[in-house]
Amino acid sequence: MLENYEKFKRDVLALTTIDLNAYKEKQMRRRINTLIAKNRLDDYDDYIKLIKQDKDKFEQFVNFLTINVSEFYRNPEQWKYLDEVVFPELVRIFGKNLKIWSAACSTGDEPYSLVMALSKHVSLSQIRIIATDIDKQVLDKARMGLYNEKSIVAVPPEFKKKYFTKVGSSYKISDEIKRCVDFKEHNLLKDSYPRDCNLIVCRNVVIYFTEEAKDEIYKKFHDSLKRDGMLFIGSTEQIMNYKELDFKRKQSFFFQRN
Repeated sequence: MLENYEKFKRDVLALTTIDLNAYKEKQMRRRINTLIAKNRLDDYDDYIKLIKQDKDKFEQFVNFLTINVSEFYRNPEQWKYLDEVVFPELVRIFGKNLKIWSAACSTGDEPYSLVMALSKHVSLSQIRIIATDIDKQVLDKARMGLYNEKSIVAVPPEFKKKYFTKVGSSYKISDEIKRCVDFKEHNLLKDSYPRDCNLIVCRNVVIYFTEEAKDEIYKKFHDSLKRDGMLFIGSTEQIMNYKELDFKRKQSFFFQRN
């Protein structure tokens, strides 16, 4: 049994700025122990030494910690509501130059989906999405814009035909969609948040945090939104105390700032 996980968490914070205290310990510790065993090491100190000395192992560690399960138009019925209700309302309130933040964007499936969905309401030249994630490797994958067939299953046929090119067994998203997204590294638990957003999308990520960390993140999302701005969360998540956080629920996974 690996010992001194508390010291390991402090070492990780100093090395990566990732605060493991904000994650559910049992689940996170199991993931880390698996990775340490995979590297044929016996204790946390040796593993810290390894990731300090080996850049590839450091990147492997950050990549392993982050949860990268992503696909285009995940939960299509929610994207239908975004298309038919949310985007028209946001355009009516704020105009066509919407400020949209895709937080914890993983491999880019979500922000690229947002660009395509919004393109039904405004021209591509007016769309700018801020897309952030803590993991450099997935941001690199997102910028590359190459996806397997399973990832794009739910993309509407007209967008699949218009914006994807088959490359071998994979699909490459078009440069005109890629140009609408700015990818940046960002730690939800540590870094400052974008201001005056009209829409924040953060789906199926916050479930991995403690209740205290969740509340802190939702408060920061609230402060990042303009009044009447919208927060779009994942189908695995719920905000029970949304009224206390000064949101009103528009639909199961959409919350509007008061």
